[in-house]
Amino acid sequence: MIAILYLLICFVTGCMICTFAFPKLKDITKKSFRGNPIELNQYFVLLPAWFISGTILVTWLVYLLALIFRNKPQPLIFANGITMSICLVISALYLIQKFWSRRVLKMAESADPVHKMSLTTSEWIFLALVAFLSIQLMWQTFFVAHGQVYIGNSVFSDFSPHIGMIRSFSHGNNFPTTYSHFAGSDIRYHFMFQFLVGNLEFLGMRLDYAFNIPSAIGMISTFSLLYVLGCKLGGKRAIGFLSCLFFAFRSSPSLFTYLSELPKGTGIFEALKANSSFFSYTTHEEWGLWNLNVYCNQRHFAFTLPIMLLMLLLFIPLAYEGLYRASEGLIVASNKERDKQSISSIFRRGIEFVKLLFLQWEGWKVKDIKLAIMSGLIIGALAFWNGAVTIGILLVLFVLAIISDRKLELLITAVLATTLSVIQSKVFISGSAIETNFLFGFIAENPTFFGSLDYIKRLTGILFPVLLLSFITLKGTRRWILFSFLAPFIFAFTVSLTIDVTVNHKYIMMSLMLLSIFVAIFLVKLFENRSIFLKLVSGILVIVLTCTGFYEYLTVLRKNSGSNYVVLNMEDKVTEWVMDHTTAKDIILSPYYALNQVVLGGGMLYLGWPYFGWSAGYDTEGRQEMVTRMYEADTKEELKSLVEQENIRYIIVDYDARTSDLYIVNEENIRNTYQAVFSTGEGEWNTTIYDTSQKLAQ
Repeated sequence: MIAILYLLICFVTGCMICTFAFPKLKDITKKSFRGNPIELNQYFVLLPAWFISGTILVTWLVYLLALIFRNKPQPLIFANGITMSICLVISALYLIQKFWSRRVLKMAESADPVHKMSLTTSEWIFLALVAFLSIQLMWQTFFVAHGQVYIGNSVFSDFSPHIGMIRSFSHGNNFPTTYSHFAGSDIRYHFMFQFLVGNLEFLGMRLDYAFNIPSAIGMISTFSLLYVLGCKLGGKRAIGFLSCLFFAFRSSPSLFTYLSELPKGTGIFEALKANSSFFSYTTHEEWGLWNLNVYCNQRHFAFTLPIMLLMLLLFIPLAYEGLYRASEGLIVASNKERDKQSISSIFRRGIEFVKLLFLQWEGWKVKDIKLAIMSGLIIGALAFWNGAVTIGILLVLFVLAIISDRKLELLITAVLATTLSVIQSKVFISGSAIETNFLFGFIAENPTFFGSLDYIKRLTGILFPVLLLSFITLKGTRRWILFSFLAPFIFAFTVSLTIDVTVNHKYIMMSLMLLSIFVAIFLVKLFENRSIFLKLVSGILVIVLTCTGFYEYLTVLRKNSGSNYVVLNMEDKVTEWVMDHTTAKDIILSPYYALNQVVLGGGMLYLGWPYFGWSAGYDTEGRQEMVTRMYEADTKEELKSLVEQENIRYIIVDYDARTSDLYIVNEENIRNTYQAVFSTGEGEWNTTIYDTSQKLAQ
């Protein structure tokens, strides 16, 4: 299958890129950041890095070529043909070179033996559980069976624009790209993951496989790299395992609050089993905003998180180098001080420490320009895969850069990433890409300092008290790394870049993912204490930190099982007509669809469900007014004028239009003005599509 070949090409291309730009990546699992041996298998890092980086860059090349060939009937044929041919040739040459160099490598290994790091039994179990969890979540929330596509109850809302965009690429030739729920305008939504899925479907992969395979690999990659980062920061496998456990199952007091509110005499297990809703003790918590459902709902988020973890694995060593160099210099300077305890002496040492960090050339000089350039390109390339991850990476790296050596490398990385993001925004977005506003408190009910603290307590439970204890027990560089991991969290509570501040939850989830490592470090340290009591406390804390998240995982499964699916027919007449007769240039006037057969066909809606367009920053109110005017138009002349003004190609009149509370559709006027080119169903359930290019005679 060509789609499988495409994924293999992405994988090999990523291998070539990482081998060239990050040659030390294969050795990253040998030691912790503090130089202690940890002996992890190198493929915990290499396989995710190869696949994700290769897929992102190859898919961008396909997209850009498709944009160039947009006037061809099938631009993806040309784009994929050229891209895959180039990558196949380069990959073949690379593999041949690797084959011929094997003898040399074996000779080198005999002279300088490389330590073979095999998987432990616990790691095999870990990988099996991670693979099971990732695959289960993706396929339980979205799959195709017997010609029907099943979309889970917990994800169908966000899947409306996702599927619309996917199908607009695989069947609609959406170049230059516009938003499927606000057609005819620019594209402000990060769409590249949907383009990847659409391209895989175009290449012959069934829709659910095209959607679920990259999603599952992205999720597995996140766990794999988080495990390595946890091991390198903590120096123990147990810390890596616990970090992944806390990432999967969030800390929250919601389960305990729910149990405390049960009426007296209620069976706890019966109540828990009967419940099929997410908890609702903080704003929008009932959306499943903080649990594993997010990674089912927003597949592009989980797919891009591995890049954040990869960048941290590559750049955190610079923080250790910088702080170690400054500390050594400070010790030398302090030894010359006679009165080390005086205020003036402490002040002078502080000034000296700042000078060592910022004013010595050792702290700035570039030692690995390939690392800086390729990292900047990859981070910048994420902007329209998931812009929040791009910003999150830059926030963490900015704080790390303060104590790091080779600051110019970090600066080059940041400048390249920012420049690339700005260029993409200028190309795809008309007007300003973001509107930066100070907005304290995120979505706390009481957005004050103490109100926000109360919100965080109700959201995360004992997580931050444990983190505080962890911070107290840490020393040196790890304290600063913990602080850097807080940067996206603080950003989420102080800055809004979009009209819908709720989307800042991604920054919070990034921070919580990273901070879970330091929670794990503290609990492992507690468990290793000789005291049986402290070991018991450690175990209890693990349970308390994860029980709400684990229960919500079971809730995700319940919400996406049995009859809890939106079911669409892959061979529905409306869907097939939309796929066969419309392109991305054909704007469709329709009722406010979320997810239905028209969306499944890749129809480009003048205004789909308004929330999707509003949250992306579009003027939905203006279009809502126009929808009403067009559907209620009294005369042919009025309707024609509005249709031409808004560049409408097709008008749909169906049950949703006839029963809308927002307007009274003048179906007779539409019928007398334009030719009906499709009709199915009877009575008020009839669906008729009118072609505005075929006007009826006066």
